[in-house]
Amino acid sequence: MVEENCFICNKHQNKISTSGVTIYEDDYVYVGHIDSNGEPNYLGHIMVDVKRHIPTLAEMTVHEAQAFGMIIARVSKALKESEGAEHIYAVVSGNSVPHLHMHLVARYPDTPEEFWGPFAVHNAPNARYGENNDVIDVCNRIKTHLEMNPYG
Repeated sequence: MVEENCFICNKHQNKISTSGVTIYEDDYVYVGHIDSNGEPNYLGHIMVDVKRHIPTLAEMTVHEAQAFGMIIARVSKALKESEGAEHIYAVVSGNSVPHLHMHLVARYPDTPEEFWGPFAVHNAPNARYGENNDVIDVCNRIKTHLEMNPYG
């Protein structure tokens, strides 16, 4: 099922372009880097989307849930091992885009505690930002990690 006015559905159909490159994709899920609309991106803010247009976790099929859970764990591990993250935040909100997606956000070492949190880390003094070429590098490192570690 595809929703015509859905940002995520349009992304999956290549009707809009986003930063970076596809990190992972199968029949059920799509993984890519967050896009900041032309502004520098917080490096290591990953989006995991269910490909079928559903609003919440409750509507997932068993196969979607298995694929979603497995790739979230694998990408989280890749963020730690390839990007040096010390913690990964995982957030499903659904307030602004009614298409199920999870934010995986890296918190890097030496982030002051007052900047802990999935979106607070974006404002930390040690926040890692970059342009599209930096996002592509992050995506490729995570993609390579996933390929080299297919079972986790």
